Amino acid sequence: MTAEALARDPLEPRATDLAGVAKRTGGRVSIEAVPFLRQISLRLDPSLAEQAPFSLPLEPNTATESGERTALWLGPDEWLVLGPPHTGHVIAKELEDALDGLHRSVIDVSANRAVIDLGGPGRHELLASGCPLDLHPRSWHAGMCAQTLFAKTQVILHERTGTTRVLVRPSFAAYATDRLLATL
Repeated sequence: MTAEALARDPLEPRATDLAGVAKRTGGRVSIEAVPFLRQISLRLDPSLAEQAPFSLPLEPNTATESGERTALWLGPDEWLVLGPPHTGHVIAKELEDALDGLHRSVIDVSANRAVIDLGGPGRHELLASGCPLDLHPRSWHAGMCAQTLFAKTQVILHERTGTTRVLVRPSFAAYATDRLLATL
């Protein structure tokens, strides 16, 4: 049996709790687990970023989307590439093939973070209850990402059109979910 066949989503036991959030908040907030989102860590000299098979952001705390691939800027030479379930090996191969012969690191870190999508007009207020970032639209908008804390838990936030994606360590996923639900 493959590792993917044995994989368990750490938020699966919370599905019922999350499903009722939009109704409970009158649509102000929705919370949805995104199981098995593929996550590939890429380390590469930024001067070589154009060699990647899809767009890599070079501006700090930004993200780019190329079809089914999203690249989050995590540092001057570090990106997190996101893709649909069961595509980790495909993304890694695309990167390895395109960057062949170059000094780089390509590692599937999909099991490293659980993923939650927050939707609705009240999502920033909910996040702000435990996050030190200024999430006001004047400074936080679609296409941005940041490594930060939510309720003393390390997270990566990715602002998308209409949703905020929260990536959190699996061991803290239940805690972060409890904190989100308790704040509603």
